[in-house]
Amino acid sequence: MKFKGVADIGIIGGTGSDIELENAENVKIYTPYGRTSDFIQVGIFKGKRVAFLPRHGTGHTIPPHKLNFRANIWAIKELGVKYLISPSAVGSLKLEHDKRKFMLVDQYIDRTKKRMDTFYEGGQVCHISQADPFCGYLNTLFYENGKEMGIDIQKGGVYICIEGPRFSTRAESKMFRQWGGDVIGMTIYPEVVLAVEKEICYCTIAMVTDLDVWAGNCPNCGIVEYGEKCEKCGDPVEKLAVSIEEILETMAKNEGNLKRLLETVIPRIDTERDCRCFHSLDGAII
Repeated sequence: MKFKGVADIGIIGGTGSDIELENAENVKIYTPYGRTSDFIQVGIFKGKRVAFLPRHGTGHTIPPHKLNFRANIWAIKELGVKYLISPSAVGSLKLEHDKRKFMLVDQYIDRTKKRMDTFYEGGQVCHISQADPFCGYLNTLFYENGKEMGIDIQKGGVYICIEGPRFSTRAESKMFRQWGGDVIGMTIYPEVVLAVEKEICYCTIAMVTDLDVWAGNCPNCGIVEYGEKCEKCGDPVEKLAVSIEEILETMAKNEGNLKRLLETVIPRIDTERDCRCFHSLDGAII
């Protein structure tokens, strides 16, 4: 089959983002960068042509530091996708971002180490802008609809992307808070950069599943920054830590809200409009 134009909207995600497509077909795309995380399911959703790729493969078998980001984004572009939605589980770095909150992040700080993060490795040199990495149109659309639906959702925030698969130390978590991070995760980088290099609109729906490890529990004051004693009352503080069980439990509770949000917003995406994201390479290639 010819792939170009098969889909206008793409989703790279996992639990809660696997919406049911009509006339669905599993497509295998061969890329110059190797295999994608899985087959890409393409079909129709509420009148829109949609492609869905499970980021970590069927059964969540690929760890974040082993994801073939370039193959995934190259294949998504090959399908003709213009708008890419990336739901992502994250930890909170601020007390006001409680579990089950949604955030449309607009900035990131890259703390990864070993990931191939460009399609331009020679022949052509590309200095892609990342001043505003995420699509403002998609962020606004999801935010406004989420608010109308009564979902705890925030527009804007800083995503700290770490290499993984390990979680942070308490010292690292506190440092990321001092840097101004709002949430922490392992997946959006270099996914966002590669999407921009392919002139695709990219949006991350960050879903808070835990409080990372900066937090502790004071019997008097509640959640505080961890230390041997509470800075507010002086009582001992109980250590809190991230667990897979906690993350999966919160994701399961959030699944319904994520599906409702996708079901509401996807039909409202104007796939015929022009966007600054479609012109990302203008002036970027030498």
